[in-house]
Amino acid sequence: MQKENRPPIYLFTDGAAAGNPGPGGYGAVLLCGGLRKELSGGFRLTTNNRMELLAVIKGLEAIRWQGSEVIVWSDSSYVVKAITEGWLANWEAKGWKKVKNTDLWLRFLPLYRAHHVSFNWLKGHNGNPENERCDALAVAARLAGSLPADEGYEREQEAQKNETLF
Repeated sequence: MQKENRPPIYLFTDGAAAGNPGPGGYGAVLLCGGLRKELSGGFRLTTNNRMELLAVIKGLEAIRWQGSEVIVWSDSSYVVKAITEGWLANWEAKGWKKVKNTDLWLRFLPLYRAHHVSFNWLKGHNGNPENERCDALAVAARLAGSLPADEGYEREQEAQKNETLF
């Protein structure tokens, strides 16, 4: 349950990948009651959709209060529509058959269910200062040296390769 005197948390997110797949990064900005927290990270080989979703996950993981009101702003139609149009519920009901990024969606679900989260789409690169900041964080993370592997992406690619062999 949300404590009534807690302000809502605004979570702005963005992801980036050069080459898609290619080096990628995510950026998230959390705003709450005058406080601000910025998060970012990158991987040597990943996709834009994975980074968009990971930005939301990392933002939700940073929230210490259970049952918080969280208002997410993302320029990712993939992430926003998965929630607002029921894709995620459908994927879960059908046992995750042929769903990309299942590892991240399974990581997302308990975080999503621990809070009162609403999702809003905003047009990227359209002058929203928080979205622009998230993009800058994501791009900087993607360009950082010695990026780690996105193990979930690499496992998914290996599994797809093995499916085509048999």
